[in-house]
Amino acid sequence: MRVLGIDPGSETTGWGVVEGDSNGQRYRLIEFGAVKSPSSATFSARLLRIWRALEEVIERLQPDACAIEEAFYSVNPKVTIKLGQVRGVALLVAEKAALQIGEYSPRRVKQTVAGYGNADKQQVQQMVRVLLSLSAVPEPHDAADALAVAICHFHHAGMSERLIAADTRTKFNPTVAAATRRRV
Repeated sequence: MRVLGIDPGSETTGWGVVEGDSNGQRYRLIEFGAVKSPSSATFSARLLRIWRALEEVIERLQPDACAIEEAFYSVNPKVTIKLGQVRGVALLVAEKAALQIGEYSPRRVKQTVAGYGNADKQQVQQMVRVLLSLSAVPEPHDAADALAVAICHFHHAGMSERLIAADTRTKFNPTVAAATRRRV
């Protein structure tokens, strides 16, 4: 499975593609980067730039899934609204490409990658470096964050698939289903 991770931002949107097995045990870096927009550009021009860049990445690298960081709540409501609009563009591009989409809170990404939900950026970036066997932390930090989101997807999407498979097996075996219902 190949996952495109996205760390949305109005000035810099990080992205990273990781390939691995669906149970989250092994993965490797394919490519990473960032979409940077000049601060002089209008916000709508930034959104268009993000849309075009992500569409090109999807077309070129052919991911199976897209993992995107959920919006966090800023003290400044304008920042939160802009971040939501960037996320909307990223979700639209992924949906248009018919990718499986996973959304993860910043806390869940940190917990999954660094083992601690309040880990700082440097801890997460170092764990991305270690988990992907890289010689240096990916730059810019937005790309490293996007790779962390992709890694998070491997762990949580794989767990969801295993739960669905277990549920499906239970539904097909009436004896197991009955025994499970009695225990609950």
